[in-house]
Amino acid sequence: MDLKKEINFSLWCDFIERDFLEDGFLKLLDKKLIFGATSNPAIFKDAIVNSSAYEQQINMLQVNDSKKIYEELSTTDIKKAAQILKPLHDKNDEDGFISLEVDPRLCDNTSDTIEEGARLHNQIKHDNLMIKIPATKAGYPAMEHLTSLGIAVNATLVFSPEQAIKSAEALDKGIKKSGKDTKAVISIFVSRFDRLLDAELTEFNIETSKTGIINATKCYHEIQKFENKNIRTLFASTGVKGDELSQSYYIDNLIFPDTINTAPLNAIQAWAENGMQEQSKILTQTQCDDYFGLLEAKNIDIDFVYKKLLKDGLDAFKVSFDELLEKVKL
Repeated sequence: MDLKKEINFSLWCDFIERDFLEDGFLKLLDKKLIFGATSNPAIFKDAIVNSSAYEQQINMLQVNDSKKIYEELSTTDIKKAAQILKPLHDKNDEDGFISLEVDPRLCDNTSDTIEEGARLHNQIKHDNLMIKIPATKAGYPAMEHLTSLGIAVNATLVFSPEQAIKSAEALDKGIKKSGKDTKAVISIFVSRFDRLLDAELTEFNIETSKTGIINATKCYHEIQKFENKNIRTLFASTGVKGDELSQSYYIDNLIFPDTINTAPLNAIQAWAENGMQEQSKILTQTQCDDYFGLLEAKNIDIDFVYKKLLKDGLDAFKVSFDELLEKVKL
């Protein structure tokens, strides 16, 4: 089954690194396994710290402050990825995107998020760039403003249906204001729910490794209600830790119409070899609500879980960003 053609499902690569762009990335595109890519502060930290491909540029940039060095390193990679993906984007403007996240330390500052997002967009100068903005109270107006300028946005770190709805509201307004065919995605994080809750669910004899998928499905239903063809749900945090599940588990169970799944390399490879090649079963919104009713009956406070996962996600990206800034200044 041609999932792209039949249900408009796209797999994107949740990884970027300079040497990879010259080899493995091209192979995945040639095989038509992936149709776009995403990055985040943790991915860039791991790439820049662990790869020798950046050493020469880092040495040349030492006269600059650490954030300037980081931006030069990251935008070099993003521009390269955007150029590689441009033919795909020209053919189908729903795909062929590369995402770059604003400084995660700006998550509570609307005006600085807007300024940085617009500046990075103007610096990179590729219309297949998506600016990633965390789904926070300060992030929603920034999403609306940037999309109103015709800048594609990736609303990220979305855990709760409330975040999904507020992101969709902001993006829908911004896209309509833009008067253009501006694209946006809403990144629903999946696997972190199961890593947090599975031990507790085991005590209640509730099936594990389901909460993230059911929550993502509920968010998907909320986004679909907006009926905006320029906003797609993107399932993120779809890597598997440990050996209990197949590496492609969070891809196999979230193959929904008009969606994207951005996955790490090992998950992409596992899916290509043995993964599900047809649409997944989609629970109804009522079935999703019934599941969360079951959790509530066991005194599992899902609102607390949403808040904790968002805080943990923001904190992790800030730590990665700070560590990266420290490493690039020799």
